[in-house]
Amino acid sequence: MSVRVLLADDQVLIRSGFAALIGSAEDLEVVGEAGDGASAVDLARKLRPDVVLMDVRMPGTDGLSATRQITGDPDLAGVHVVVLTTFEADEIVLDALRAGASGFLGKSVEPDELLEAVRVVARGDALLSPRATRSLIARFLAAPEVPDAPRSGTAPAALAVLTDREREMVAQAALGLSNDDIAVRQFLSPLTVKTHLNRAMSKLDVRDRAQLVVLAYQSGLVRAGDTDTDTG
Repeated sequence: MSVRVLLADDQVLIRSGFAALIGSAEDLEVVGEAGDGASAVDLARKLRPDVVLMDVRMPGTDGLSATRQITGDPDLAGVHVVVLTTFEADEIVLDALRAGASGFLGKSVEPDELLEAVRVVARGDALLSPRATRSLIARFLAAPEVPDAPRSGTAPAALAVLTDREREMVAQAALGLSNDDIAVRQFLSPLTVKTHLNRAMSKLDVRDRAQLVVLAYQSGLVRAGDTDTDTG
């Protein structure tokens, strides 16, 4: 079954280029195109794509607002958003994660990287590795304008639903360890690790691994400055 992709960008040439590239992959297909955020939300609700490639700067409803609407709609729980922009600033990455995006890519991405990104996000995995986003998330949590940011070291009651094993695996995933790395540390198979992390995501009601990493930092389960040896 093909991964169904919705393109949202106000520039026709860019949409056409992405459409041609995605159409060249046997396992991917473009099911719709939108020129602004409002249209992207409407088409997401109508078409239920697996992945939305969302430009940030569009007229009217911008890409981040559209992302919030899509990820905040319970009926679109299976729709994952990858934010695309020419402005690869930390603040935009943080805003994209906070809006519920599963990943972030610059428009200068190589063709093969873009195709693989769509596949990764469609599987429910985070496009941005936890290691790559740690410093950004730390900055996000340290920002004084962030409302209701939990104090470092205070885990919310929500984490109480996790088993000790799940909590440990979430912490290690947030510190940048892959499923294979965690499996070695826990003397388990990578599939078992993935199962535990999927259960944790379900219990915590997060869409994917990217949001799980954000929650791990927000909860105080891990902190800026922690290393992947701190949980071992």
